[in-house]
Amino acid sequence: MHESIILYLSLVMIIMFLVMLAQRIKIAYPIVLVLGGLALSLVPGLPAVTIDPQLIFLIFLPPLLYEAAWQTSWKDFWKWRRVIGSFAFIIVIFTSCVIAYVSEALIPGFTLALGFLLGGIISPPDAVATTSILQNVKVPKRLITIAEGESLLNDASSLIVFRFALVAVASGRFVLSEAVGSFFLVIVMGFAVGIGIALIFYAIHRWLPTTPSIDTILTFVAPYAMYITAEEFHFSGVIAVVSGGLFLSRNQHSILSHLSRIQGINVWSTVGFVLNGIVFMLIGLELPVIIQGFGEASLGEAIKYGLIVSVVVILTRLVSTLGSSVFTVFISRFITTADNSPGIRMPLIFGWAGMRGVVSLASALSIPLLLDNGQPFPQRNMILFITFVVILVTLVFQGLTLPMVVRLMKVEERDYSVPAQEQDVIIRRKLAKASLDLINAKYAKEVENNELLQSLKFKLESDIGFLDHVRDSDVGEAGHAYIGRYQEITKELLEYKRHILHQFNKKETYEEEIIRQHLAQLDLEEEKVRQQFLHIE
Repeated sequence: MHESIILYLSLVMIIMFLVMLAQRIKIAYPIVLVLGGLALSLVPGLPAVTIDPQLIFLIFLPPLLYEAAWQTSWKDFWKWRRVIGSFAFIIVIFTSCVIAYVSEALIPGFTLALGFLLGGIISPPDAVATTSILQNVKVPKRLITIAEGESLLNDASSLIVFRFALVAVASGRFVLSEAVGSFFLVIVMGFAVGIGIALIFYAIHRWLPTTPSIDTILTFVAPYAMYITAEEFHFSGVIAVVSGGLFLSRNQHSILSHLSRIQGINVWSTVGFVLNGIVFMLIGLELPVIIQGFGEASLGEAIKYGLIVSVVVILTRLVSTLGSSVFTVFISRFITTADNSPGIRMPLIFGWAGMRGVVSLASALSIPLLLDNGQPFPQRNMILFITFVVILVTLVFQGLTLPMVVRLMKVEERDYSVPAQEQDVIIRRKLAKASLDLINAKYAKEVENNELLQSLKFKLESDIGFLDHVRDSDVGEAGHAYIGRYQEITKELLEYKRHILHQFNKKETYEEEIIRQHLAQLDLEEEKVRQQFLHIE
């Protein structure tokens, strides 16, 4: 027990170090973690680390999906719903079909059912890898929205394809009409389960006397309740978590207090980061387990097949994105689309952003060792190894070259004509002006006799004056220096206040709990100062 705890604590520390290294060398951390895990797996004497697929699906997948759903903009998700839906379902099925026929023709002993099994495993891209890479380059908002939205749903469709193919391999029969009917039933009922359980948690948050800590715990219970319930009835747990998460996220301001939202965001960002770090590290660490079943002769063949399938996966996605662009131009003649002329540059970037991740590896590892009749599962080691190669090639090769592709395409923001800086100024000025108007209209007499209200009114007037200055002039280098100096002095004042509070804390006559409350308030003030000029910097 102690050895296991030490092993995993060491693993977490290595993950932290590799993430810091990734930030220093400006490479997306999933790539560095996979390569770091791969390097560790080759160190002699280290114990083998194996992935329990049920652990990935049950422990890791629900909270990661739930966090992604909470971070997703429902407005943008709905705007690009057709593109997201087509890539999450139609393109996943199309990719599975292409992989099925290619692998049957390419790999000796591979049947069409085994090909569909492999296709279902490697068809869904991983959003964490994509978004972490795109954060370091300037891309239109729609690319990130579509990539995140696709990843919320494509795990569901790929896992359903995987299940049907697994049954076909084990039973030797496959009826298309039954599979299609079951496919839609699993999705629809998964959606129903997710919304149903979300309504229960909505009621708890809304009408029971919860606290911020209770609200945060409930947000961790919710995804597991949705996933386990749906899977218990053989529906899509992924769809249940995504649909329920989107519903609760959309209503968070009516069911959660401001303290619950602040605490929840902080806790979830940390937990999500750790979970993602562990699963990407485990991908690299799994290499010795995967190649264990191969002999010297078959390993070379497996590498060749893995590289060929990787190329097919990349080309299939590029063809799909370009084909989707052409279809959008055609269909926009008959229906209203979000963009009737997407061109080829953004589809090419989106096509190149098709890195595979841990869901693919967990699916491959969940293939049983034996069939129901006691015979070894056919081609299991080959499927495992090809999956690993596809993940490695797409994550490392495409991940490292994606920023270069973005720069070569030179895409510009087409959905938001007003720059982010100007949007920020307009919204902040509107809020300040509306607040000032409300005070003048309803509380003018009280302001005359209340120094606190006078101070508030003066602050609002000062904010409006500053925002008018920013709006009417180009910020430029002088403006950046002006803002930077303001932030430096404000931070120094806040640090000085913290020093004074720590001096108070040394005196027996002052409660430490009160000191901590003031320190927490200073932390919020410092974050507010940082966020205040985020779009101007």
